[in-house]
Amino acid sequence: MKIEIERKFLVSGDSWRKSAVGIDFRQGYLPTRDSCVVRVRTMGPDSVLTIKGRTSGISRQEFEYGIPREDADQLLDSFCELPLIEKTRYQVQHEGFCWEVDVFKGENQGLIIAEIELENENQKFLLPEWVGNEVSDDPRFFNVNLVKNPYKNWEDSILAGQSRENG
Repeated sequence: MKIEIERKFLVSGDSWRKSAVGIDFRQGYLPTRDSCVVRVRTMGPDSVLTIKGRTSGISRQEFEYGIPREDADQLLDSFCELPLIEKTRYQVQHEGFCWEVDVFKGENQGLIIAEIELENENQKFLLPEWVGNEVSDDPRFFNVNLVKNPYKNWEDSILAGQSRENG
């Protein structure tokens, strides 16, 4: 079992794009009770099934298993709640850390979020200049909640520090 420790930030600039290469993701969530989240994800040619426990602060239990791409596509197309999460993920190196920048498409187009995974909740890191407001504790930015309330339905005032034209 892995413990995921992750912080999320809005993205406030484009300088991260200079050398970033992206991979297209498509992911969905299987209906469950509130005790966990079951995600199906394709990323490029790969696919995984992930089970995540409840979030406590910025940490949660995570179990992830590779599955055949055909199975993932069928689960996404037949069993997952809609809309699916569609995004391109870019990996950006900064001060010894790998940041993942998600540029959302489809129902969440215009939303750009940067994530950093940490070894412990108190680990120190330097913020890149293109990182804006932190949203780690805001459940609206959890991918599973972007299915229930896509970004296109949000009011402009929610995203201080990020323009709706980004992306």
